[in-house]
Amino acid sequence: MVTQEMVALVPQLHTFARSLCRDVTRAEDLVQEALARALRNLHRFTPGTNLKAWLFTIVRNEHYSQLRRRKFEAIGVDTDSLPEPSVPPDHDGELELRDLNRALGELSPGQRNALMLVSANGCSYEEAASICGCAVGTIKSRVARARDTLLELLDGRPRSRAGLSPYSGGLALSH
Repeated sequence: MVTQEMVALVPQLHTFARSLCRDVTRAEDLVQEALARALRNLHRFTPGTNLKAWLFTIVRNEHYSQLRRRKFEAIGVDTDSLPEPSVPPDHDGELELRDLNRALGELSPGQRNALMLVSANGCSYEEAASICGCAVGTIKSRVARARDTLLELLDGRPRSRAGLSPYSGGLALSH
């Protein structure tokens, strides 16, 4: 029964993984590894609790583990620094999607994760808070700031990155 529920959540896991990795291939690998880890540790899942939050937490933790391991890998070509193709895509939707992906990349990881969990994956604020390991108010704040920032970026208005912490998803407090 639990495995059937896991299968039903795979598309949402892929969406979340892609928001973390920003790469389709890595996202697929991340979901596959997270599901394998979940199956190996299925005995740790408590029936009746939130399977979705449990799986999303595994995906997030696996992503962080992969990031730590990648520090020791040889670094290839950074495709973000490559010039845009000389012939733009034919379809306006592709341009808008590219702009949206670029704008999402400008968000802090905390804001991007919160926005993707709540807006793209349909998690409640409570589920997102559980997955991210923070307070519900923090998730609400990150989602609101992420939406505001996306609107600014997509409208072409400059935004100040001063005072933003890439770790907290919000304002950094100075002592």
